[in-house]
Amino acid sequence: MLSRAFRPLAHLSLAAALTAVVVLSGCQSFLSSRYSDSLHPDQGIVRVQGLAQSVVIRRNPLGMPLIETTTFHDALFALGYVHASDRLSQMVGLRLMAEGRLAEMAGPGVLEIDRFMRAVNLKKSAAVLYSNASPRLKKFFEVYARGVNAYLFRYRDKLPMDLAESGYRPAYWKAEDSVLVFCLLNFGLAVNLQEEIASLVLAQKVGSEQLAWLLPTYPDEPLPIEEAAKLKGLDLNGQLAGLSAVSGALSQFADAHMLGVAASNNWAIAPQKSRSGRSLLANDTHLPLAMPSAWNFVQIRSPKYQAAGVSIAGVPAIVAGFNGKLGWGMTMVMGDNQDLFLEKTKRQGGRLHYLADGKWLPAQERQETFFIKGQRPIRETLYETRHGPLLNSVLGERKHMLQPLQLSSGYGLALKTTQFEADKTLDAFFDLSRAQSVEQAFEATREVRAMPLNIVFADAQHIGWQVTGRFPNRRAGLGLMPSPGWDSQYDWDGFADPMLHPYDQDPPQGWLGTANHRTVPRGYGMQLSNSWYYPERAERIAALAGSGKHDSASMIAMQYDQTTPFVGKLQRMFSAPGMAEALTAAIDALPSAERAKAREAHSRLSKFDGKMAASSADAALYSAFLYESARQTFLDELGPETSPAWKALVETANSSYSAQADHLLGRDDSPFWNDRRTPQQEDKAAILARSLAGALSFMESKLGSDRSAWQWGKLHSYNWTTETSQLAQYMSASQRTSINAIKGYLDRGPYPAGGDHSTLNVAAYHWGQDFDTWLIPAMRIVVDFGREEPLIGLNSSGQSGNPASKHYADGIDAWLKGRYMSFPFQAQNLDQAYGNQRLLLMPGR
Repeated sequence: MLSRAFRPLAHLSLAAALTAVVVLSGCQSFLSSRYSDSLHPDQGIVRVQGLAQSVVIRRNPLGMPLIETTTFHDALFALGYVHASDRLSQMVGLRLMAEGRLAEMAGPGVLEIDRFMRAVNLKKSAAVLYSNASPRLKKFFEVYARGVNAYLFRYRDKLPMDLAESGYRPAYWKAEDSVLVFCLLNFGLAVNLQEEIASLVLAQKVGSEQLAWLLPTYPDEPLPIEEAAKLKGLDLNGQLAGLSAVSGALSQFADAHMLGVAASNNWAIAPQKSRSGRSLLANDTHLPLAMPSAWNFVQIRSPKYQAAGVSIAGVPAIVAGFNGKLGWGMTMVMGDNQDLFLEKTKRQGGRLHYLADGKWLPAQERQETFFIKGQRPIRETLYETRHGPLLNSVLGERKHMLQPLQLSSGYGLALKTTQFEADKTLDAFFDLSRAQSVEQAFEATREVRAMPLNIVFADAQHIGWQVTGRFPNRRAGLGLMPSPGWDSQYDWDGFADPMLHPYDQDPPQGWLGTANHRTVPRGYGMQLSNSWYYPERAERIAALAGSGKHDSASMIAMQYDQTTPFVGKLQRMFSAPGMAEALTAAIDALPSAERAKAREAHSRLSKFDGKMAASSADAALYSAFLYESARQTFLDELGPETSPAWKALVETANSSYSAQADHLLGRDDSPFWNDRRTPQQEDKAAILARSLAGALSFMESKLGSDRSAWQWGKLHSYNWTTETSQLAQYMSASQRTSINAIKGYLDRGPYPAGGDHSTLNVAAYHWGQDFDTWLIPAMRIVVDFGREEPLIGLNSSGQSGNPASKHYADGIDAWLKGRYMSFPFQAQNLDQAYGNQRLLLMPGR
């Protein structure tokens, strides 16, 4: 979730300057010493102008802070101060990304992200959302901003490494900046935008007739053939200017932030199913593997406000956690509240026009100036239709990055998003953190409109679930693929009545849970989405939550569970009447060497228990089979591996139920089973037989012929890397040398990983591309009302984003081993959790 895009170029000047010294003196100690003065002390007395009274800050062994104040004003001020001291670079990066200004610090390499964000225009959305906030909440944001600025003022000449070496001087924080960061997070929660772009890329390769097979919606739903028919007859090949640039910018944005990531599990256990007779709640949010994590933990104790949990640096709120009476957590509802519209465009009279119900209308024009480090500023024109900004009016193929772009006649890509008029979301989130019961939590969450979430909450005796957000009513079509913008039958007709938003309270089954799956029956009275995540995580929650009695230990075991239900489904497909015989015959028809390999793989996978442990040989073989089956099924039509179409298929598997999974478990009549590279006609059994043999060959090539040495964790690992290291391959040889010299300072890993995209303990990889883990549970919390101190939790990296800090990476080991930290609310337990070492912030200069 955090902005990493600005870091590569920011680090390069430092890397080049220090390489020789680092090689001689040792990277870690040298750089930590050089930037030690950028760290705020965690004990002693510091005078800070802006405080009303003194504030005490203590930290637990992982550096997570407890803020103790006598006024709520000082709690907010101190939260801003602490956020800045722990995550200043992250805050600055998020703000610059949201504003479309990363190039001011990082140079032209990130200009496409800036262009994309200027088109999206989150500043406009943030202004509306902030104007709708109550005077009370605006005051909260202003006080928080003063705390951030108090830190910025004190450390303006002692910035962390990435900011110091970039030469960028962060501007002071404004209250509106927190809303802007909130809007950036909200934008990343909307799904299907990348899928809509991918559908156009795929359509250019396979045509609209076969497109529906590549974008299925869910196992029990029909293929979206009518939806794909919207593109029938449109000659998009070559006429959709800028498609590859838009697709590339979306991918770059998704890598640097997040976009449509199917993020998180949450569940609540009712008293009748708990060992203590009191409720439990668990939440783990799945976000891209990042250094540092998007989250940071904080606890606040003040007379009128107490809460502990995870927060986002830049936003004055506890996003998920516990307040002494109520626990709450959230997942993405997978809401589809953004649509792409194809617009017919032409130049006329020196202006760009677009077709709308038979009339050519002038596009609105907006001028944007981009300031770029090391370059002259450039001024560009962005165009908007009745549906929103034309993405390809600012993103397109250029001879060089700074060249102006001229959108000509053809097709445009307009992005329509939900607006925030009369929205009280910001107040509602604050009210949720203060709610003292499930009933009060329902009252608060029903007012959350700006963000589509599954919010699950619990008090000691009750549990509840509420879907939030705004969901458009589409006159026609599903919004799964781009719609013809010139035909208003595909326009939105208002939004679904909030009374239709799904919710539940104290169900007879004794538990509630969400995992980005389809939470409503097919044909439900409103359209939440068509892009749901794979159902296996939700099925596993149901199996575990519904069995036996629960306590904190069973909650933790569920969060670390690595068993996938997909294996059982695969085995049932193998042995289904008709398929069993056909698969045996297909294996028998293979050449002798391949036949033996296919039989061995089939035998092993048929007995595999589905436990994706890092030490498991069969987990590795199973994953190799998934890899091979995807390539055997689709690569002949969509390849080679470097083609935009193949990349589009791989990317769509990241966020929702994929063609790869759908074909494995069904779709026996799909045209993609035939291998176009051979003269004969293949069927599903033939492709599966080849995939089984190929999986064994893959394992032997990667891990050797000794089966006892095979382990899933040898293929699948965690690497906490900065964007600097990831982009080193694109740099010059001297820059790569410089970056490699500081990798040990910036990055951590590899660590063997278990699990995959379908396990509760998520460790997702790019299906069909490689096995590198990219998505993990970025934080975990458990609230057990049967314990003296209900809240425990842990983060996936360190509390600090400053590599010079001892708390930069110390959370990784705790995360790997499940060493949860306690966040006590009773005064007599504070010393045990936070110790006696104190930082005292006092009013004054």
